[in-house]
Amino acid sequence: MAGTVIGEGLSIEGELTSDEEVVVHGTLRGTLSAGDVVSVGTEGTVEADINAASLSVAGRVTGNVTASERVDIQAGGRLIGDVKAARLTIADGASFKGNVDMDA
Repeated sequence: MAGTVIGEGLSIEGELTSDEEVVVHGTLRGTLSAGDVVSVGTEGTVEADINAASLSVAGRVTGNVTASERVDIQAGGRLIGDVKAARLTIADGASFKGNVDMDA
Protein backbone atom coordinates (compact mmCIF):
# COMPACT_ATOMS: atom_id res chain seq x y z
CA MET A 1 0.00 0.00 0.00
CA ALA A 2 1.44 3.33 -1.07
CA GLY A 3 2.08 6.10 1.41
CA THR A 4 1.57 8.96 -1.06
CA VAL A 5 -0.05 8.62 -4.49
CA ILE A 6 -0.06 11.34 -7.14
CA GLY A 7 -2.86 10.18 -9.39
CA GLU A 8 -3.23 10.47 -13.15
CA GLY A 9 -4.39 13.93 -14.14
CA LEU A 10 -2.97 15.46 -10.94
CA SER A 11 -0.14 17.98 -11.20
CA ILE A 12 1.92 19.12 -8.20
CA GLU A 13 4.59 21.83 -8.13
CA GLY A 14 6.86 22.38 -5.14
CA GLU A 15 8.63 20.29 -2.53
CA LEU A 16 7.25 16.87 -1.59
CA THR A 17 8.66 15.06 1.45
CA SER A 18 7.46 11.67 2.68
CA ASP A 19 8.76 9.05 5.10
CA GLU A 20 6.78 6.41 3.19
CA GLU A 21 6.52 5.14 -0.38
CA VAL A 22 5.60 7.65 -3.10
CA VAL A 23 3.84 6.55 -6.31
CA VAL A 24 3.58 9.03 -9.18
CA HIS A 25 1.00 8.50 -11.94
CA GLY A 26 0.52 12.23 -12.57
CA THR A 27 3.02 15.11 -12.82
CA LEU A 28 5.43 16.37 -10.16
CA ARG A 29 7.73 19.37 -10.59
CA GLY A 30 10.15 20.60 -7.91
CA THR A 31 11.91 18.34 -5.40
CA LEU A 32 11.00 14.93 -4.02
CA SER A 33 12.43 13.33 -0.88
CA ALA A 34 11.20 9.96 0.33
CA GLY A 35 12.43 7.67 3.07
CA ASP A 36 11.18 4.66 1.14
CA VAL A 37 10.60 3.67 -2.50
CA VAL A 38 9.61 6.15 -5.22
CA SER A 39 7.74 4.57 -8.16
CA VAL A 40 6.98 6.50 -11.34
CA GLY A 41 4.21 4.77 -13.28
CA THR A 42 3.97 4.55 -17.07
CA GLU A 43 1.86 7.72 -17.22
CA GLY A 44 3.93 9.52 -14.56
CA THR A 45 6.19 12.50 -15.25
CA VAL A 46 8.65 13.84 -12.69
CA GLU A 47 10.67 16.99 -13.33
CA ALA A 48 12.46 17.08 -10.00
CA ASP A 49 15.58 16.11 -8.14
CA ILE A 50 14.79 12.91 -6.24
CA ASN A 51 16.31 11.67 -2.99
CA ALA A 52 14.96 8.26 -1.92
CA ALA A 53 15.87 4.79 -0.70
CA SER A 54 15.17 3.43 -4.18
CA LEU A 55 13.56 4.55 -7.43
CA SER A 56 11.60 2.61 -10.02
CA VAL A 57 10.96 4.41 -13.32
CA ALA A 58 8.34 3.20 -15.81
CA GLY A 59 7.42 6.74 -16.94
CA ARG A 60 9.57 9.85 -17.40
CA VAL A 61 11.99 11.42 -14.92
CA THR A 62 14.05 14.54 -15.59
CA GLY A 63 16.33 15.50 -12.71
CA ASN A 64 19.20 14.25 -10.61
CA VAL A 65 18.60 11.14 -8.52
CA THR A 66 20.23 10.06 -5.27
CA ALA A 67 19.16 6.64 -4.00
CA SER A 68 20.65 4.92 -0.97
CA GLU A 69 19.82 1.47 -2.40
CA ARG A 70 18.99 1.22 -6.12
CA VAL A 71 17.55 2.77 -9.28
CA ASP A 72 15.60 0.61 -11.74
CA ILE A 73 14.64 1.97 -15.16
CA GLN A 74 11.98 -0.33 -16.57
CA ALA A 75 11.17 -1.05 -20.22
CA GLY A 76 9.60 2.11 -21.65
CA GLY A 77 10.96 4.23 -18.79
CA ARG A 78 13.06 7.33 -19.46
CA LEU A 79 15.52 9.01 -17.08
CA ILE A 80 17.44 12.17 -17.95
CA GLY A 81 19.81 13.29 -15.20
CA ASP A 82 22.69 12.16 -13.05
CA VAL A 83 22.26 9.11 -10.83
CA LYS A 84 24.04 8.39 -7.56
CA ALA A 85 23.11 4.94 -6.27
CA ALA A 86 24.70 1.70 -5.11
CA ARG A 87 22.93 -0.21 -7.92
CA LEU A 88 21.47 0.75 -11.30
CA THR A 89 19.51 -1.49 -13.65
CA ILE A 90 18.38 -0.44 -17.12
CA ALA A 91 15.92 -2.77 -18.85
CA ASP A 92 15.77 -3.39 -22.59
CA GLY A 93 13.65 -0.64 -24.13
CA ALA A 94 14.50 1.85 -21.38
CA SER A 95 16.23 5.20 -22.01
CA PHE A 96 18.90 6.86 -19.86
CA LYS A 97 20.92 10.01 -20.44
CA GLY A 98 23.26 11.26 -17.74
CA ASN A 99 26.15 10.30 -15.50
CA VAL A 100 26.28 7.48 -12.98
CA ASP A 101 28.08 7.48 -9.62
CA MET A 102 27.91 3.99 -8.09
CA ASP A 103 29.94 4.83 -5.01
CA ALA A 104 28.66 2.44 -2.36
